[in-house]
Amino acid sequence: MNPGDRIELTITDVAHGGVFIARHEDGRVVFVADALPGERVIAEVSQVQKKFARASVVEVLDAAAERRDHVWDAASISRAPADRAGGAEFGHMLPADSRELKRRVLADALARFGGLDATTVSALSVEAIGDDDATRGTGWRTRLTLHIDEAGNVGPYAARSHRVVPVDSLPLAFADIEEAAMHQIRRGGTGPARLEFVAPADLEVRMRRVREGKTPRAGGTIRERVGAREFALAESGFWQVHRHAAETLYRAVAEAVDETLLDASAQHLDLYGGVGLLGAALAERIGADARIASVEADAFATGFAAQNLREWSGATAATGRVDRYLRERLQRDDAATRGALRRGTVVLDPPRSGAGGDVVSALGKLAPAQLVYVACDPVALARDTGLLREQGYELARIRAFDLFPNTHHVETVASFVRAE
Repeated sequence: MNPGDRIELTITDVAHGGVFIARHEDGRVVFVADALPGERVIAEVSQVQKKFARASVVEVLDAAAERRDHVWDAASISRAPADRAGGAEFGHMLPADSRELKRRVLADALARFGGLDATTVSALSVEAIGDDDATRGTGWRTRLTLHIDEAGNVGPYAARSHRVVPVDSLPLAFADIEEAAMHQIRRGGTGPARLEFVAPADLEVRMRRVREGKTPRAGGTIRERVGAREFALAESGFWQVHRHAAETLYRAVAEAVDETLLDASAQHLDLYGGVGLLGAALAERIGADARIASVEADAFATGFAAQNLREWSGATAATGRVDRYLRERLQRDDAATRGALRRGTVVLDPPRSGAGGDVVSALGKLAPAQLVYVACDPVALARDTGLLREQGYELARIRAFDLFPNTHHVETVASFVRAE
């Protein structure tokens, strides 16, 4: 088996990362893009390693019942693998079918890496939001990035590459973003550069041009809304991409807090706090006198967090790495301060790589009453679940949400409490 070969495979299961599992006759596991469990396919090999290979479907011999025409032709198997647009790797099925695959990946990760038993993981489900089933998971992206190559072509990158490919639609994007972005694609441009589109709550699409390899300036201030609450942030700042995601997570975090463990007089933490979205969800649950410290490495986001949390007089926003912040608290806090945090609640929303051993170890020593962990990667969550269990915490509740329809990504909100 060599790159470029076309091989016949039978797909057995889904794997983390939006690919599917098959085994070649030479014994290697093959991770196959654009497949479905149970299918017999012809796949083109793209990478060969000693123990595994990677490939993409080019022909379906026996299709699964779940297979549908792809929601985005530019990402479908009608194109050569190298020319398929990235960002819609589950677009060849209905959103409900993709949620079942995401559930299986999450459950498997929690069992293998988190050490959870079959009963716990079997009860998992992935919840749809908004009208995504009715729209087949289109029109939800309020943030979009296109790229301009050296030849002036504008478009998305091909899947698993940094090569611009042509497209004649962008169906996952919010309608106003799709219109603005397609205009730029037809115009062409001067590169290498990227175009960043954002449609905030006022629905006025903004576009920024950034040279490739450069970090964009913060830009102007935009405003997003969750219910009646308004959040300010920079144009380049992080905000949930799905138009219903911020409100979904805001409510889910508030609901994940165990009322019996919530002490209004305690010290609470909002780790990896961004502009304060989830910190506000916790503070609103605590009440007007909430003492909550939001910690975020991005100084621009921290400034906005202070503004967005200002209605709570006990709220603060600190700029810094979470691991360093927790280590410093361990070194400096006296018994009274440590006691206030032990009665507190911690919300954390780490990057895709997870919180990791240093942060989990520090949290174990600080020993807050409960943790609400928001995760965008099931394997990272599962590994941190295992680490938290070693620190004396157990999973009390977990919900998963399909915030990224037609992709393999899934968002999870998990509650942990100290084991008795």
